[in-house]
Amino acid sequence: MIEMIGAVGAALVGFLVGWIFRKRVEHTKLDSAERMAESILTEAAGQAETLKKTLELESKDEWYRAKSDFERESRSIRQDLNRTEKRITAKEQNLDRKADMLVKKERDLQLQDREFRRLGEEQNNRRDELDQLIRQQNDQLEHVAGMTTEEAKNLLLTNLETQIKEDAIQLSRNIKESARQNALYEAKEIVAQAIQGCAIDHVVETTVSVVELPDNEMKGRIIGREGRNIRAFQMATGIDVIVDDTPNAVVLSGFDPLRREIARLSLEKLMEDGRIHPGFIEQVVSKTKEEMDDLMLEAGSQALFELSIHGMKPELVTLVGRMKFLMTCGQNALHHSQEVAELAGLMAEEMDLDPVIAKRGGLLHDIGKAADGTMEGNHAEVGREIARKYGESEAILECIALHNHDLESASLESVLVQVADNISISRPGAKGNTLEKYVNRLQSLEALVESFEGVEKAYAVKAGQEVRVIIDHEKVDDFRAVQLASEIARKIQIEMEYPGQIKTTVIRESRAVEYAK
Repeated sequence: MIEMIGAVGAALVGFLVGWIFRKRVEHTKLDSAERMAESILTEAAGQAETLKKTLELESKDEWYRAKSDFERESRSIRQDLNRTEKRITAKEQNLDRKADMLVKKERDLQLQDREFRRLGEEQNNRRDELDQLIRQQNDQLEHVAGMTTEEAKNLLLTNLETQIKEDAIQLSRNIKESARQNALYEAKEIVAQAIQGCAIDHVVETTVSVVELPDNEMKGRIIGREGRNIRAFQMATGIDVIVDDTPNAVVLSGFDPLRREIARLSLEKLMEDGRIHPGFIEQVVSKTKEEMDDLMLEAGSQALFELSIHGMKPELVTLVGRMKFLMTCGQNALHHSQEVAELAGLMAEEMDLDPVIAKRGGLLHDIGKAADGTMEGNHAEVGREIARKYGESEAILECIALHNHDLESASLESVLVQVADNISISRPGAKGNTLEKYVNRLQSLEALVESFEGVEKAYAVKAGQEVRVIIDHEKVDDFRAVQLASEIARKIQIEMEYPGQIKTTVIRESRAVEYAK
């Protein structure tokens, strides 16, 4: 029993101890939970305070942004309102000024209206006074003349009719005379144009050269792709190349025999070589021009040999040979000069004069026509200066000067040269002034165009109906080239006389050349 009570007591003691321990544990947990709760509440309060401050800051920023936008919009609206107010104010001022002007104009119009009415009344009064004066004068005239107004009017009309008839007769005579003069002028113009047309047909034989081809396929090679070969050849020589249906032949057309000969020889060399392209064409033409000096020297030497003339400077002999490629009075200039030399020499021998002077003067009498055009004066004056430059005697200079001018004192040999010249150009078929004038016109045309700055060379082609102008691409740009074409055409129109029209073609091209070594 005691053990049982002891066990029960122990159990109670254990229960009490456990309960107390449990209570303490629960109290500890409760304190920890309270502390944790307080910590959570404290942290939540801090976060809430932080969130509150953040929201306050954001709301303030939003408020400042809204305020800034509002102020900006307000300023813009105020500026627009100010501008609108200024425009309205300006319009009001303009309206006020216009209103003032209208009021002023209205006052002026009223003043003018009153002035016009006053002037109208004065005019009416004056008209009445004039009518009264006219009636008084008519009465006085009728009384003095013994005629009524109707009779005076009929007399006046009769006199006017007679005067008008006389004026009409005079006017008719003037019209007839003017018509007759215009008819004569028109007739002369028509005849002149017809002569010019015939002259162009006539000179074809003396202004063209025919070059024979090995076959018709050579025509295509001469023309080249898109015509580049024939254009390069024409630009280099200044001669037109006519490729038509003539079998195995092309025609070289140009008024300058020297250029035609250069073109003919160049074309023959190109066909013989077989290489026909723009670059090689220019080389061949340039080389042929250099060789022409040798050909002219050879032709001049041959002419001197045939006439037994010696001791002439090579430069002068070259000019004599150059005449082989020139025309004078419808004749070859060298043949004409040789003919004059032979005739003058024969007449000098018959008259016991010096045939050497006569022959030498006759051969050189037209040497001025072979000059390059840089010297001023007619061909007699230029020829005399050239002969003096190369050491010819005064007797020869006199022969050159006399054949185109009358001198007070002249030697008989110079007179014989003048006579021989007249005989040569006067024989039937020798004189052809139309051709010479035609050639001179084309030479003048080229010289006029070459006088412009920047022009390297000018070629008159197509019987003088076109002038091709080669310009220096470094001195003249594309815009100036257009202006230059217009200026050249205008100067030709002002300073020259010509039939039809002249086409001006200005050619500007730049080249880049390099050599592979």
